[in-house]
Amino acid sequence: MTAARTSSGPFGAPPGPLAAGYRPVPGIHDEMMDASGEVRPLWRKLVGGLETLGPDALISRFGRADQYLRDAGVYYRVYGDDAEQERAWPLAHVPLLIGEDEWAQISSALAQRAELLEEIVADIYGANRLVAEGLLPPSLIASNPEFLRPLVGVVPASGNYLHFCAFELGRGPDGTWWVLADRTQAPSGAGFALENRVATTRALPEAFASMEVPRLAGFFRAFRDSLFGLVRQENGRVAILTPGIHNETYFEHAYIARYLGMLLLEGEDLTISDGAVMVRTVSGLKPVEVLWRRFDAAFLDPLELNQTSRIGTPGLVDALRGGTAAMVNAPGSGILETRALLAFMPRLCHHLRREELQLPGIATWWCGGEAERRHVADNLDRMMIGPALSTVLPYDDSAATVHGEALGGEARADLRRRLEAEGSRYAGQEAVRLSTAPFFHQGKLEPRPIILRAFACRTPEGWSVMPGGFARIGSSADTAAIAMQRGGRAADVWVVESKPVEPLSLLPQEGEAVRRADPGNLPSRAADNLLWLGRYVERSEFIVRVLRAYHSRLAEAADPETPLLEFVADHADRLGIDVAQAVPPGLLAGIDSTFASAGRIRDRFSPDGWTALKDLSKTVHRFAGAVQPGDDAARAMSVLLRKIAGFSGLVHENMYRFTGWRFLEIGRRLERGIQMSHLLGGMTAPDAPQGALEMLLEVGDSVITHRRRYSVHAGRLTAIDLLALDAYNPRAVLFQLEVLKAEIELLPNAIRHGVRSDLAKEILRLHTEFAIREPQDFTPDLFRLAGHELGELASLIDATYFG
Repeated sequence: MTAARTSSGPFGAPPGPLAAGYRPVPGIHDEMMDASGEVRPLWRKLVGGLETLGPDALISRFGRADQYLRDAGVYYRVYGDDAEQERAWPLAHVPLLIGEDEWAQISSALAQRAELLEEIVADIYGANRLVAEGLLPPSLIASNPEFLRPLVGVVPASGNYLHFCAFELGRGPDGTWWVLADRTQAPSGAGFALENRVATTRALPEAFASMEVPRLAGFFRAFRDSLFGLVRQENGRVAILTPGIHNETYFEHAYIARYLGMLLLEGEDLTISDGAVMVRTVSGLKPVEVLWRRFDAAFLDPLELNQTSRIGTPGLVDALRGGTAAMVNAPGSGILETRALLAFMPRLCHHLRREELQLPGIATWWCGGEAERRHVADNLDRMMIGPALSTVLPYDDSAATVHGEALGGEARADLRRRLEAEGSRYAGQEAVRLSTAPFFHQGKLEPRPIILRAFACRTPEGWSVMPGGFARIGSSADTAAIAMQRGGRAADVWVVESKPVEPLSLLPQEGEAVRRADPGNLPSRAADNLLWLGRYVERSEFIVRVLRAYHSRLAEAADPETPLLEFVADHADRLGIDVAQAVPPGLLAGIDSTFASAGRIRDRFSPDGWTALKDLSKTVHRFAGAVQPGDDAARAMSVLLRKIAGFSGLVHENMYRFTGWRFLEIGRRLERGIQMSHLLGGMTAPDAPQGALEMLLEVGDSVITHRRRYSVHAGRLTAIDLLALDAYNPRAVLFQLEVLKAEIELLPNAIRHGVRSDLAKEILRLHTEFAIREPQDFTPDLFRLAGHELGELASLIDATYFG
């Protein structure tokens, strides 16, 4: 079989080596090629375009797509035996194509299924007629760990249990799509689908432009508007509730929050006040009316659900019970993901909706029934058998799930005994034989198994299905290798239409009201991280400047025991910096802390800012162990200084001057004032060694300014005047105090009705006492006191806004 009869198109070319060796797997449906070796009509334009580019150009194009994903910081977490690891998002660069007619059928079937799931979960937590009438076994509900008893009888504030669903779809050998699994707990992947689209279109812009592929923005716009439509109070808020940075899909949580303009909150950001869900912000408690939950519901509330949870909010279930907030999806809806439930879906659809399922599910048998148990036992070779109450995974290769055909005689007999003795604990499913799609590997296309993840959201007009989604592509022919944790990859999905598509976006349309976010919406935790980000950046820059000055002089003197170098080494030691090492651990820790603080507020970071921080982190770790003391280290510090300055410049020029920026700026100015005060106290001391003042001016980046301003009389007092009292010098302590005074006075509640808060009074006192002094007033003890008082000011900020 070959692709010899492939036709060309507007973005096409005659077939070439990419597809010539492509061979569908016998007995398996292939998305691109039929059994006779013909490229399907839907794929001909894309395949022709790939052939036009050729393997070398494709490798370059796909490399650009991967680079975009790395620059954007797209990642997922892999959990291993030792520790979790961040891994770059594994893009499979060739998109999966689906025709508009076929997609219309899929969309209709998924909308039907979503409505059916809504009716099932509403009954489980409501009237419970399905169990009472014998349509669902009681044990599948009562014994299910996803059945949350505290939620029984709780009607969601929105009126619906389900608002956002995902579905795992696979195509069988006869070309029919099956539903392999329903995702209702906290469906992930929609944000990754967006990034897949951006990366893939960057790699194949001509193909995307030449084919009518609907944009994804319309789907997200509809869901965003539907969530904001659930807000009843004028000052109510919509937020995404994330378990935090260690979750495997945290990037997606932050990405969607930024994309849709929603708050990104963790459980500790919330508190319950008078039965209402409130977010702790720098302006005080503010109501949250809609929470898009992105973790398992059992961890929501340690008071009524999982008592070991550290990511939940005490009292949250009671607030939901009172109807003060809506949650997407309602807690307890994860029970719909139960493996054995798939066995009952056709009958439930007929009973509840008086219609047949438009899209069949994977054949499933709950082994609690005698006939079903016997069928599974008699057909083990084509069965996957797993716990009835577990979440279904179409690519499940866990120890709890066994593939019948892989069992030996003794293991097979043991399984039959267990099925006979405790069949209700097991469910059997027909072994999945998935369709294949092209995957670009080593310069050619190869067939690999795929699973399609589709998404549906509830809108006022009904269920809307994303025109696309993403497909999991196996890293080998093995179905289990589809899982992302097992090395699988993700491909964009293009729904190809016959008519021009509308260029949708999330930007406001003509005539729409402009919705401005309240600056006081900044959660206290986010503000805290922004302040510490500013401090860590500034601390890292200060350390780099000290190290550069030290190693420049070491290169000249070649003797670390000179008085000046020993003096600087002692000062650096008090900062936790060992100057004997070219790139000391203290510097690595400072930059790692910078990166970690930024990671906790990814939703507030531009891709450029994140890329600059990643570059800084990679560079300093590359230097560690590879740079030698002296001139080599001095040059390395210059490189790091430029990268830090690049990040600071991006923040200063591009970050919107809202409350979050103020906390970032306050953090920077606090740290610069503290470090400069301590440096002045040491290097202007009467016993400071020769050359200390010159190094002080160099670390303070004020050598040229000092020469211009004090060309005749230069010495200790002029250095103090320039680096302590000059309000026009960005490195001077007084400059930091003036910025701190101005920014603190603009913080929420700093000045109310003309009355200053304790924090505003304290910065005014510090600024005034410093500003009225003369250079000769300063002693080393006074500089140390200034540094200490700035540290106390930081503690007062913490108590005022983060306590």
